[in-house]
Amino acid sequence: MSQLLLIDDDPELAELLVSYLNGEGYGLDTATSGSSGLEMAGNGEYELVLLDVMLPDTSGFNILGQLRAESPVPVIMLTGRGEEIDRVVGLEMGADDYVSKPFQLRELLARIRAVLRRYSNAHELEDAMPVARQKKSIEIGEVLLNRNARNLQLGGAPVHLTSTEYDIIEMLALNAGNVVERNRLMENALGRGEDFDDYVLNVHMSNIRKKLGGHASIKTIRGRGYLMAVPQGSSF
Repeated sequence: MSQLLLIDDDPELAELLVSYLNGEGYGLDTATSGSSGLEMAGNGEYELVLLDVMLPDTSGFNILGQLRAESPVPVIMLTGRGEEIDRVVGLEMGADDYVSKPFQLRELLARIRAVLRRYSNAHELEDAMPVARQKKSIEIGEVLLNRNARNLQLGGAPVHLTSTEYDIIEMLALNAGNVVERNRLMENALGRGEDFDDYVLNVHMSNIRKKLGGHASIKTIRGRGYLMAVPQGSSF
């Protein structure tokens, strides 16, 4: 049974989610404050964290920042309906997804399953590729991806990525010089189907470009998807 953590001070919501998610095969522990939730999350026992933006002792964004400095655990933010700025800030700080309150239980379950599926199947695409493309590392110009450690270096310097950002960059790097369709990125890197709004992908892509700076070029191919350009002289 996957063990999840809810950090939210609403006791009725916590009780509802514990009952519902248990029935769907997930264990759910709860924390009513940011400080207690951060301490629990630090134990490394959870596969995913549900984090409310509004907490009694601090902002959920502060907790997200501390989590991201210590752990790659997937995080789904619980934001207020219509609060677009919360969604933008959460994604920019490294949240994997968000759900707006009030939400349908089935919607939350779908998001949880999608994020967990993406993490558990991180190497599924690699296994399906020809042996020649099953590389332990990918080097494109100054970009070096270590696929075993799932990390990125630019010009020899490590760059912090969320797991979602890594999945996106890896897909683009494996197909460097070719267009990766938006729908394929949505499905394989974000765990979302074609019926989902691609807003989340847009924000993640913006974050990735900022982190890559001038070390690599990711081009938007209008109406199709994205392409990671291969520098001249690259041996990729």
